[in-house]
Amino acid sequence: MNAAVATSVFGVFMVATVALGLFAVRGRGGGGGGLAEWSVGGRSLGPVFIWVLMAGEGYTSFSYLGAAGWGYNYGAPVLYVVAYMSCGYALGYVVGPMLWAYARRHGLVGISDMVAHRFGRPWLGVLVTVLATVFLLPYIQLQITGMGVVVSTLSYGTISLEWAYFIAFAVTTGFVVISGLRGSAWVSVLKDVLVIATLGFLAVYVPLHYFDGFGPFLDRLVAEKSEWLTFPGHGDSGLGQAWFISTSFLNSLTVVIFPTTVAGYLGARDADTLRRNAMWLPGYNILLFVPMLLGMAALFVVPGLVGAESNLALFKLVVDALPAWAVGVVGVAAALSSIVPMAVFMLVIGTMWGRSVLSHLPRLRERQKGAAQAVVVLAGVLALLMTYTAPNTLVRLSLISYEGMAQLLPMVLLALVWRRLTFRGAFSGLVVGVATVCVLVFGGNDPVWGVNAGLVALGANLVVALAVTFATRPDTDPRSDEEVLAHDEFDPPTAVPRPVEA
Repeated sequence: MNAAVATSVFGVFMVATVALGLFAVRGRGGGGGGLAEWSVGGRSLGPVFIWVLMAGEGYTSFSYLGAAGWGYNYGAPVLYVVAYMSCGYALGYVVGPMLWAYARRHGLVGISDMVAHRFGRPWLGVLVTVLATVFLLPYIQLQITGMGVVVSTLSYGTISLEWAYFIAFAVTTGFVVISGLRGSAWVSVLKDVLVIATLGFLAVYVPLHYFDGFGPFLDRLVAEKSEWLTFPGHGDSGLGQAWFISTSFLNSLTVVIFPTTVAGYLGARDADTLRRNAMWLPGYNILLFVPMLLGMAALFVVPGLVGAESNLALFKLVVDALPAWAVGVVGVAAALSSIVPMAVFMLVIGTMWGRSVLSHLPRLRERQKGAAQAVVVLAGVLALLMTYTAPNTLVRLSLISYEGMAQLLPMVLLALVWRRLTFRGAFSGLVVGVATVCVLVFGGNDPVWGVNAGLVALGANLVVALAVTFATRPDTDPRSDEEVLAHDEFDPPTAVPRPVEA
């Protein structure tokens, strides 16, 4: 009976999710329009939709599962999530409007577009697309895995993980192919309402239900689990202060050029929307403390969870303490926290391939949107197959994605503000950075000397990029600075926007 009730609640909300995504494109030709309309919402989303969309990208299945699991396993080190996201929002106040203005001025729809335009080499957009896809696919797999675990748990085990993974893929693909970024923004509204309501309730209910209040819970935590409240946390994790600082710093830089973040930037109606959004988003981070705290509460309620099972710490509490209908609602909130970011990741991959790769084929040059939608389905299928055949832990996948994407920082961001950076320098640095990440991460050396391996790789990347730049002649590019570099949107240079595509 419990399984039937919880699964029914979940099923109703999933149907509503797909319907909401399709409803978002009403009056727009049923999802018609060009690639810009589909991929960046026609550059017309206002403050509310941008806020819920970008909050949805930051609040993923990791927040419900991985954050609680880290709180359960380690404790204090999990606070790096709050630190880097808050710092990233501050950087986004400056970077977001700059990238928005650059993309709008030149009719661009993603980071692969920007790199190709900056260096005047279309094939470089192809390379960035391939690299970004490699680093983003594991993140899609992360969301599929997270939602699968949620669905299987809320069904009290009656839905297998294999079917739960397929449901995650089918629901997300069902609306994102048609509705694009606009549909994701609409679904984010439903997700945020449920996330705020469920986490707000659990933050009060769990301490009262199990410990008679916050005071007794915190007293017991300090008395019995004090190791979880200091660095490096519980166990021999190696996640000390150096790791915390280096990871927070690296991720705060990376998040502002992460393809999904940039998609949110480019979907904005104007630059002021992004500035207001950068001020509002840190408030959403308050919610992240709830799963972290509940993960530590689970230490007393469901002790002995090990390995991947620790990621279920929060849901073990939910299933144990709440009636079936409430389990279903909490499960829906967690599932939507997978669906929204997964949709944007799939959309971004499709957009980069449609614009920067497949558009070079004569037959697809005028059908970029259709090509991008096909790639979305293929990316989802590939991530689903990876989930079945090469499962991995949630947190490890997300960290690898950020460490790899961080190596694009000089080529994407530094190059847009510094004309002297040459193509040879940026390309050489990228090769060294990616190679260093692969060697360190796959060699089991992350962190290295207590420092995030991605930051070590980025340091090597920058050193090589600068050395090669100053050792070689400047690029021979006849375009002016106003054409090549990004400018603050407060005083943009006058230029005639280029057409996007038919």
